[in-house]
Amino acid sequence: MATAKPRGDGGSLVQTAMQAVTAYIRTEKLKVGDTLPGEAHFAEQLDVSRAVMREAFGALAALKLIDVGNGRKPRVAALDGAAIAASLDHAVSTAQITVAEIWDVRRTIEVRTAALAAASRTEEQAAQIVALAEAMALDRDDLAQRTRHDIAFHKAIAQASRNALFVQIVDSFGPLMEVAVPTAWRTRTTRKQQQVMIDQHMAVALAIKARDPALAATAMSAHFDASVGDLLKAQAPDVAPR
Repeated sequence: MATAKPRGDGGSLVQTAMQAVTAYIRTEKLKVGDTLPGEAHFAEQLDVSRAVMREAFGALAALKLIDVGNGRKPRVAALDGAAIAASLDHAVSTAQITVAEIWDVRRTIEVRTAALAAASRTEEQAAQIVALAEAMALDRDDLAQRTRHDIAFHKAIAQASRNALFVQIVDSFGPLMEVAVPTAWRTRTTRKQQQVMIDQHMAVALAIKARDPALAATAMSAHFDASVGDLLKAQAPDVAPR
């Protein structure tokens, strides 16, 4: 492996070592689960200490780019929305972006995933999405259960879209959704208000079942438009709409 030897301070060495490992993955065309050479190999190739490589491997593992464990070689990691989620949480907590901005992006993504799901879903996926919408109605008096069904509903649609990146992005919204979903549902104080939201979820589910991408996108858009009103009613700038 021909690689320029890193120079500079410790931080620069670690960063260069990380770049060398990711370059190796690309050059060797490694796939998820494939093994990488160990710390000693890279340390020799880059002329750095094992400590530098240990730190580089640790940083890559934290970014979910590789999997490391005691007693085995590092492996190429699968795509993981956890890294995106951590970045979003940090950005919100440090006031770099607002949750409302995130949910504006989420609206765009979920309208698209609904359309893709309608075009690409399997019969089993369609049945699961409808079942989750029905479960929200059955558990309408149990906020915790209804919240779980709601989050699972959107994740199931992302899965049915057949786009792995959409799946990870929607999954990365999970930590925010765990707070936002119950907060938004609490603004729906009457049975009629609750039923409107349940009906909107069902409209999305039935459009996906009917393989109607345009209707699925319209139904999801209507769902998010209604959720903006819920956010305004809650008057909680740190909580996102559903």
